[in-house]
Amino acid sequence: MNTAACQMAAAFGLLTRLPLGAALPAPAMVDYAASVWAYPVVGLAVGGIAGVVYALALWLGMVPWLAAGWALVVSVLATGGLHEDGLADSADGLGGGGTIARRLAIMRDSRIGSYGAIGLVLAVALRLAAIGSIAGPWRVMAALMVAGAFGRAAMVVVQRRTAFARPDGLAASMGVIPAGPALLAEAIAVVAALVLVPFWAAVLAAMLSGAAARLWARYVTARLGGHTGDTLGAIDIGTEILVLSLLASTWPGLR
Repeated sequence: MNTAACQMAAAFGLLTRLPLGAALPAPAMVDYAASVWAYPVVGLAVGGIAGVVYALALWLGMVPWLAAGWALVVSVLATGGLHEDGLADSADGLGGGGTIARRLAIMRDSRIGSYGAIGLVLAVALRLAAIGSIAGPWRVMAALMVAGAFGRAAMVVVQRRTAFARPDGLAASMGVIPAGPALLAEAIAVVAALVLVPFWAAVLAAMLSGAAARLWARYVTARLGGHTGDTLGAIDIGTEILVLSLLASTWPGLR
């Protein structure tokens, strides 16, 4: 019963905390490696939800920066802070360990260190600044959706291009990512961007996110021997920041 609908539900169940109820398939029913094509769809949905909250906050009279804060709150609630947790753990491990074994051990420690705290603060600040700069509610919604789609597609690129840093853990349990679903994930993100933002902005965002994912794949391979679930969360947040910053600084008519 590994249908497209089942795979999409599995992707939402893995990457969000949205109440799926009976729609959530049993783990034994799903090929999680084949379901990665739906990751950008998850990003579009989470970005859309955050965009609706942003528009509602503006309608209630909030200034753009405060509305952006509430949009991020809802985004974190929707995902359970999964990607932010990965960013913090990656920052601590990659910044504080002298060997691969030590870095991986630090990343498994539930306590947050100085690198992780700094990474989280910067990630929130940069996204707030970008969203607040875009300001227009429908442009913000489009930007959040595009950033979310490219962020999740970047995760798939890293999964596809790197080995598992550990033989156990969530990343390894998914197995090897097939080429077909990986390419489909990238295609969905690009098509969504072409629909939601100007053509040249979509092309630049695709190039930027693709380059970021490939550089991150090289970096985690050199520092960790491959990817972990935490490093996938980190590339999602990093890519979202890059895409939001690109759209905030170059989309015509913003100022």
